[in-house]
Amino acid sequence: MIKTKRLRLRKARIEDLADLHAVFSHPAAMCYWSTLPHTELRQTEDFLRGMIGASPETSADFVVECEGKAIGKAGCWRMGEIGFILHPDHWSKGYATEALEAVIPFVFERLPVDKLDADVDPRNEASLRVLGKLGFVEVGRKAKTFLLGDEWCDSVFLELPRPGTNPQS
Repeated sequence: MIKTKRLRLRKARIEDLADLHAVFSHPAAMCYWSTLPHTELRQTEDFLRGMIGASPETSADFVVECEGKAIGKAGCWRMGEIGFILHPDHWSKGYATEALEAVIPFVFERLPVDKLDADVDPRNEASLRVLGKLGFVEVGRKAKTFLLGDEWCDSVFLELPRPGTNPQS
């Protein structure tokens, strides 16, 4: 578990299902996610069980808790790929930055990665700003990287090198 000034980042629990379903079923929260909004609780349960069962050797993914309620997730769901999502009720409060400022050192300390990667929809200006504040730099762009429903989405690829390493990939 990691504590910040306002947040608690902890391992996922099955008791998080209702709170996380509120995130993953919300159209605004899922607008730039890699799947469509969850329409059934079972979809969120499957996702949550994946978080719960993830190996600590390859994953450092945390539920973001604020005032006793799960408001999203942040971390590396697989080796070196960072991601985050919060319920829209908690946007524009600095929570994503606060969570990632705590998660990033944890990941570099615990996982054998030389850099962190992020794949962001270029329309997701808020996430790009958060990652930019944290030192991520754009390393490429690609059109039509995945199909979300009936819409092709593009990607901006970003990287953050391990502190003290050469930023050249």
